[in-house]
Amino acid sequence: MVRILGLAALSAAAAGGATAQVEGPAVASPASFPAVARGLDPYADPPAYPSTYRALQAPPTAIINAVILTAAGPRIDGGTVLMREGRIEAVGRDVAVPTDARVIDAVGRWVTPGIIDPHAHIGAGSSPGAAGGDSSNESGPNPGGVWVEHSVWPQDPMFERALAAGVVTMQILPGSSNMFNGRTVVLRNVEALSPQAMKFPDARQGLKMACGENPSSGGAGKPGTRAGAMMGYRNTFIAAAAYAARWDAYRRKMAAGERADPPGRDLTLETVAGALKGDIPVHIHCYRADEMLQMIDLSHEFGFRIAAFHHALEAFKIAPELVREGVPVVTWAGDWSGYKMEAYDSIMENAAFIEAAGGVAALHSDDVMLMQHLNHEAGRAMTAGREAGLQTTPEQAIRWITLNPARVLGLDDRTGSLEPGKIADVIVWSADPFSVYSAPDLVFMDGAQVHDRAAPAAAPRSDFELGHVRRPGVAETPR
Repeated sequence: MVRILGLAALSAAAAGGATAQVEGPAVASPASFPAVARGLDPYADPPAYPSTYRALQAPPTAIINAVILTAAGPRIDGGTVLMREGRIEAVGRDVAVPTDARVIDAVGRWVTPGIIDPHAHIGAGSSPGAAGGDSSNESGPNPGGVWVEHSVWPQDPMFERALAAGVVTMQILPGSSNMFNGRTVVLRNVEALSPQAMKFPDARQGLKMACGENPSSGGAGKPGTRAGAMMGYRNTFIAAAAYAARWDAYRRKMAAGERADPPGRDLTLETVAGALKGDIPVHIHCYRADEMLQMIDLSHEFGFRIAAFHHALEAFKIAPELVREGVPVVTWAGDWSGYKMEAYDSIMENAAFIEAAGGVAALHSDDVMLMQHLNHEAGRAMTAGREAGLQTTPEQAIRWITLNPARVLGLDDRTGSLEPGKIADVIVWSADPFSVYSAPDLVFMDGAQVHDRAAPAAAPRSDFELGHVRRPGVAETPR
């Protein structure tokens, strides 16, 4: 497979080719031209809706005598994890514990990195559902300009339950009912009043696309066939390339001191153009092997990079092709196949086959209940891999819910494993984390303890669950 036509060629064609240099009188400085309103300029800096996340503060902490799965190397028995100033300072069997550190004796217990869920709808597809219904699926034929963070409800009580299950970072995606569904957001699982206060600093937004049964339903404005959906993808990429060319031409004229009128701003084409330029990674909801191969061909035609195939239940059929293309797989253990036709060939060892082929496999929830059991999902996929003769190990399985999701999100240099210098997101498990009898005893984010299973029940962090308390001295209204 070869790259047929990239954005540079499309942009040049749409812009009409290079412009000749012509001598003439001096022109006015661009600074003297009327400025484009910030909301009308897709290149405005700083970007809109920036992260206001602030890392938690905590004293130095040492977890000692633990069985450690670092997600970056072999298992360590009787090891120590030292956290200081929000980072992992040291990991190993011979770590010196400083006198100013809080010491947690984890003898008989296991320690892993915090869980990262690369595909969730929590907060947008919140629970309980709001009167307006699901806030992750936007209507219309092509709502690619949606930013799902604008639907996130920080008071969703499921955030707290996910934290108790060890989920510290998550990518929230729009739904899959359209060909182009909008931008994703990566959140830290902290108490906040706004989504911006949860946004993982400097984490890139992604573009959520979808193929298969969901966007090809033939609903209002939607294609009725998979062929129609492919035409829709291609037409949108062509329009996005032309849109990017218009803005690039405008910026070149302004930089040269020429007077120019800015193009109109289109949020959908802006997002798709960002994918073509490589600024926005593309996450594709896709089940069947044949459709994944066609989406790879689509990426070659227009020159964009696929960050991951999500769900990807037939990925095991094309594992060598996915490895060759460098496309990760975000999937389930998959022991509940057949809920629709394109999920019919689901197998539990899907992640294990991708791992065995040399690819990147990650497990995701896509569901508020499964989000609380991602460690069990990894355990089931690991066991299925062993039963298939793949000799899957715990060191591999822990990567499916920690380091590999970080790779999918482009954050593996900062999080996802217990290595010096990385963010101190750590779980102390009561037992082997892949056992159904295990649960997180302690959860740390930025080196700060954020969950203690043994602590007395605290007031819920969601206003939804606080209830209504009658003010003192106010008589109850008779009924």
